[in-house]
Formats: sequence, C-alpha cells, structure tokens
Amino acid sequence: MDVAVKGRNIALTDALERYALDKVERVSKFFDDERTVSRAEVELIHERNPSIPEPEVAETTLFINGSVLKAREASPDMYASIDRMCDKLERQVKRYRGRQIDRWQGQIKNHLPEPAAVLDDEDDIEAKIVRTKQFQMKPMSPEEAALQMELLDHDFFVFTSADTNDINVVYRRRDGNYGLIEPAR
Repeated sequence: MDVAVKGRNIALTDALERYALDKVERVSKFFDDERTVSRAEVELIHERNPSIPEPEVAETTLFINGSVLKAREASPDMYASIDRMCDKLERQVKRYRGRQIDRWQGQIKNHLPEPAAVLDDEDDIEAKIVRTKQFQMKPMSPEEAALQMELLDHDFFVFTSADTNDINVVYRRRDGNYGLIEPAR
C-alpha cells in the first residue's frame, strides 16, 4: 500500500511520520491482496486558532478499488489523534469488508436460514432508511440553492441546475464555505 504523509502547520518529524505510516498500514491486514488498497493519504494538521480545544488533527483518505474511506479525529496531542483516527479507520474498513463479503456470498445467505443476531458492539448496527421525502425541484442557481439551504437550516440542498438541468447538490463545508457537487460529463 502506498501511503503519503503530509503536514499542515506542523513540522513533520521522522518519528511522527513513521508513527502515522505504521498505524495506517495496519489496515492492509484486513485485505487478502495487497493491491486491493491502492493508496492512503494522511494529513496531520495543527489548527492555529487558540480557541480550538483540540488543535491536533489527523485525517486519512483511503482509496480501495474505486471506493473512498475517510477518517478524521482531533485531540490535544497529535499521537492521540493518530491513534483515534486509525481506530475509526479500522472500524470503517471492517464494516466495508463485511459488506463486501456479504455481497459476494449473497446467494448462499439467501438459501440458508438466518441465525439469531447478537450485537456485541454499536458499530455492528446497520444503517437503515427510516424516512423518505419527496419534493418538487424547480431550476435554480447554486447561489439560490445555498440561500434555500440556509433558510431551511440544512447541511445540504438538492436542486436542479438552471443552466444545465442536471441534479446538483450544494453543501456546507467544515470551514464554513459551501461546496457544489455536479454530475461529471
């Protein structure tokens, strides 16, 4: 697995880089083939704002056969942030692998009776759709969609672009700005 470690607002020492590299490489043990995980990008960030109680942030993006997994954790200590981020990443990889294996063995499961489910951990609970909404989408600009999103106090807003008639999504980013998702052409 190819792992790139970079730092923002922090002096990236050899020890810190090696620690992050070793921790992130541990997720490759969940895959049979080393080529499954193509690369990982680790970013270690020191937030300079003194009002932030947890300024040391560790963020990882893992690229697995066309899928992307992200984990981000913050704490007062960079090593603790890396540990917490790797724990979160391992939980995500376990869940991803479990779903991948379930899909692969789906035909076998459909023919066998279901065993009684025992949940040991909250992470084993599958997400399910509990509400469905339908609404009319009138064509609008991204700026108008951002305004609608703010008026509704939502984190994202789905709309039809007035320019292209494609469905787009405008969303609020962590830094307070907005992002726009458009379909690729």
